[in-house]
Amino acid sequence: MNFKSLPQLLDYFKEEQTAIEYYEKIRWGGNPTCPHCGKEKPYKTNRGWRCSDSSCDKKFTVKVGTIFQSSKIPFRTWFAAIWLATNHKKGISSVQLSIDLGITQKTAWFVLHRIREMLKEKAPAMLGENNMVEADETYIGGRETNKHFRHRRSRENKLLRNDGKPYKEKKIVLGLIERSGKVVLRHVPNATKENMVSFIEQHVPEGARLNTDEFKGYSGLGKWYNHETINHSLSVYVDGEVHTNTIENFWSVLKRGLYGIYHQVSDKHLERYLDEFAARFNERASTPREKFNKFLRESESYLSYDELTA
Repeated sequence: MNFKSLPQLLDYFKEEQTAIEYYEKIRWGGNPTCPHCGKEKPYKTNRGWRCSDSSCDKKFTVKVGTIFQSSKIPFRTWFAAIWLATNHKKGISSVQLSIDLGITQKTAWFVLHRIREMLKEKAPAMLGENNMVEADETYIGGRETNKHFRHRRSRENKLLRNDGKPYKEKKIVLGLIERSGKVVLRHVPNATKENMVSFIEQHVPEGARLNTDEFKGYSGLGKWYNHETINHSLSVYVDGEVHTNTIENFWSVLKRGLYGIYHQVSDKHLERYLDEFAARFNERASTPREKFNKFLRESESYLSYDELTA
């Protein structure tokens, strides 16, 4: 079961029962548990499991309460989708996934969003306990010079286009990254000091070493952190150990993926795409099989199509 490539994974999971038993071992570790009441030691039935508690007595399969719930897609196809989505550095589009797996584009889109639900951080990650942290913000959206005239921001900075429709501003993403460590991302409506400071306080312990650029939203952080800035407006990008090059490098990967693979991401779903890129980056040192098993262990998160498209 030491899968090193997608063909090896597909060869191993030729039978659906093999995949079911593999996932049962990953999820339950030999101790099946009822997802409805939490009672252990259910008993096997012809089509799955049944709770041994008479007050519950519900039937279930290993899919219930996970990203696989209510899905008619075989585990073999699901596993291939997870492998592709988590090993392609810049992601994979729903159109390409539908071609690779022989499913419809609509199904592939839903599968990828359920995978992103699995990749979400289950608890706030803390950075900087033993490592330098870099904080920065970036803007997702096309350049003004590349837009049709009626879609550009006016010189008076009005939020209306020439045809009277609202001007759509770029999406703002905040990022924190440890050098040789993890990254944490958040989509915020405005690059205000309040949004930036609260984001940093949630993920970086007081007293940690923190590097930012000279943006005024980071002013005052020296009260709680060992905060140093680099002045990009003066074309200074490295001053000894002070720089934000690590997070800048990550932004380039993120934007190449969003622009080159997905082309366009709505405000509604941007946070899900950020979860995907962060999870892939944070597990970059793991082998494909290690990533595959880790993400499967974190798949107890159900997302319905109605909830996704509401």
